[in-house]
Amino acid sequence: MTPSREIEKLEPHSVWQNFHSLTQVPRPSGKRDDITNFLVDFGKTLHLETFVDDAGNVIIRKPATAGMENCKGVILQAHMDMVPQKNAATKHDFEKDPIDAFIDGDWVRANQTTLGADNGIGLASIMSVLQANNLKHGPIEALFTADEETGMYGAIGLKNGTLQGEILLNLDSEEEGELYVGCAGGIDATVTFTHELDPIYEGDVAYKISLTGLRGGHSGLEINLGRGNANKLLFRLLKKTVAICDARLASFEGGNLRNAIPREAFAIVTIPEERHTDFLQLVAQTEALLKAEYALVDPGLSITAEETQMPEGLLPEMIQDDLINGVTACHNGVLRNIPEMPEVVEASSNLAIVKTDATSVAINILIRSSVESTKEEICSMVESTFLLAGASVEFSGGYPGWQPRFDSPILHTMKDVYQKLYNAEPEVKVIHAGLECGIIGAAVPGLDMISFGPTISHPHSPDEKVEIASVQKFWDYLVSALEKTPIK
Repeated sequence: MTPSREIEKLEPHSVWQNFHSLTQVPRPSGKRDDITNFLVDFGKTLHLETFVDDAGNVIIRKPATAGMENCKGVILQAHMDMVPQKNAATKHDFEKDPIDAFIDGDWVRANQTTLGADNGIGLASIMSVLQANNLKHGPIEALFTADEETGMYGAIGLKNGTLQGEILLNLDSEEEGELYVGCAGGIDATVTFTHELDPIYEGDVAYKISLTGLRGGHSGLEINLGRGNANKLLFRLLKKTVAICDARLASFEGGNLRNAIPREAFAIVTIPEERHTDFLQLVAQTEALLKAEYALVDPGLSITAEETQMPEGLLPEMIQDDLINGVTACHNGVLRNIPEMPEVVEASSNLAIVKTDATSVAINILIRSSVESTKEEICSMVESTFLLAGASVEFSGGYPGWQPRFDSPILHTMKDVYQKLYNAEPEVKVIHAGLECGIIGAAVPGLDMISFGPTISHPHSPDEKVEIASVQKFWDYLVSALEKTPIK
């Protein structure tokens, strides 16, 4: 099926045309070659200085327009990769297939997959600035960072001296009319159990349990909404299944991205054949219970169990029990909000991925906090939980938060520009998601930074959509802000 091109007719034309081009370039996190080559070719076609640094970031430089040479240099920054999420029944290869984006009323969404508006609209807007010959701006550096969604590796690898600008405009926020001046830091926890498989019991039957239909979402932006975590909920059922039906766990697979709330999880269990009626009743009862608990936030929740092929082996009973108890006990969700800003999450954890194979169980948890000591507290909680369960725990990929600077010159400029454009005050906020600003600011000391963007709903899930009208406002705001860049 050929993807629709209807979004190219939307305003502003250049942004939507560039965004459509980006939807045709596969760019899931970790697969950067296609998008890197696309952006390098783009910059060179415009005869602009273009290069790739050692961390895989693409940098394109555009000189100031006439009369703007004395303005401070502006770094326009967005990340190249997108979150590859689809429902289990959807056939889509994110490494090969284009995204099928279409207009749905006031929004643009994709056909059963993530749209990639996070951070594709930011990318497309920067491309439009680089293309335009009718804008007023000082020196521009486009910084397209690599693998933000899987660990911010491009930003982490950025070397001091690579960039020349003094102001960073991060175009990776997701609510028009909001200016972000701070964000949480984060760290990854990897939990590992090792084992050898036990043999199958004679007289047992195998079932595949599927927990699907959750809304999921961004584990920074939407962790406060109380949505179900597929891993936690399925292990809740597994604990009862083992206790009541003498079940044995053969395999588990839930979640696939560290920064997405897991929407689906699947387990294969064996049970004595004479317990299959009790088992099916337990599954049905648990589904009804969870559907009632999550009726408002996850109305599509579904749990099914169907007979399946007998697995090759079972997790050892001790490993099985330790895993179930560990996941059940592990903290997930919001730990606390910022006392001075009660509407903003201070600290959280996302039990993102659980996956078994023939020799091990791997669990990935993303921990976030805007306070370093609280981040350390959650790390200690997670570590203690799984050390007691007999697993090994490692922490990696830690990155700093971004401390707000409310006297920032670029914040003053951006507030003034918004007021004059829209006769309204933008909201100044701190975000719980992990923006790259903190990392880039550490690599380039003294940067004056701000983050803003159009309205994007449900990023990191197949429900992702971007509001059409907000893209026009975002573009107009960006163009006006560049024209008002402070003088050196």
